[in-house]
Amino acid sequence: MKVSVLGCGRWGTYQGWYADHIGHDVLIWGRPGSRNLETLVQTRKNDYLNLTPTMALTDDLKKAVQHGDMIIISVSSQHLRDLAIKLNQLDLKGKTFILAMKGIENETGMRLTKVMESEIQQKINLAIWVGPGHVQSFVKGIPNCMLISSENIDVTKSIIEAFSSDLIRLYIGQDLIGNEIGAAAKNVIGIAAGMLDGFDYGSLKGALMARGSREISRLVRAMGGNELTIYGLSHIGDYEATLFSPFSNNRRFGEDFVKKIPFTKLAEGASTVKSLMLLSEKYQVELPVCQAIYDVLYNEKDPKEVLSNLFVRPTTFEF
Repeated sequence: MKVSVLGCGRWGTYQGWYADHIGHDVLIWGRPGSRNLETLVQTRKNDYLNLTPTMALTDDLKKAVQHGDMIIISVSSQHLRDLAIKLNQLDLKGKTFILAMKGIENETGMRLTKVMESEIQQKINLAIWVGPGHVQSFVKGIPNCMLISSENIDVTKSIIEAFSSDLIRLYIGQDLIGNEIGAAAKNVIGIAAGMLDGFDYGSLKGALMARGSREISRLVRAMGGNELTIYGLSHIGDYEATLFSPFSNNRRFGEDFVKKIPFTKLAEGASTVKSLMLLSEKYQVELPVCQAIYDVLYNEKDPKEVLSNLFVRPTTFEF
């Protein structure tokens, strides 16, 4: 199968490597001027993996779209709309797009599939690919389980058939709302976990996981999804990789933030928490963990005080 990957950061490049690893014909696209793409072109590697000789690279979006029967998108969530606008100018007939990314649009609070649908006025197949796993583990052959979800079960099954392997076992996710919100929100919980690590409060991660999953499940229910989805691979199933792993950018961002150490990599949770505050207000659902992280990052409140107050709420409060 011909597979194109739009995005050449850590996860996008890995998606290309993985598709090549299981036998597909792969082309990776990066925007013109991308430092990541320049590095890949010059060295055929990044900090995590080496490209095989058969993998192609381009900064030509039209060429990338024409190449792929299935097109994986892995870019910053806040840049998806701009990319979708450009994609809509091309012939997308018969293409399957897979969003291998996690986030919510800041300005609108829209799920990423809705961002795509709002800008692409052509009939396409659309799905998400979420769940636990880090490049650093996968390239060493350490397996994990992940999730494909869409509004069309046949599309979901076709993607699983194309990409499931002994390294990544893919499962069906039937609740697109719950899986999108859950996957995005777990990055915010990951930042909170990192802040706890920064204060040597790691023992509170159990309470964080209980409270965080509960508040996100209430939001999913209010949005029309299945609250039980939060207890699957897209959210709680991704907690180990996000709240505990040394490879988690969100956990590391939270830890470095409270230690006042500059952090230069992408931590999607830092932008996602803004969107969750929009959704909290829109659906009238209290999100205490998300509110705490928002207050620390954007209202300049003291992180130790905010986190301490989060865990000394009245005992009548139900997790």
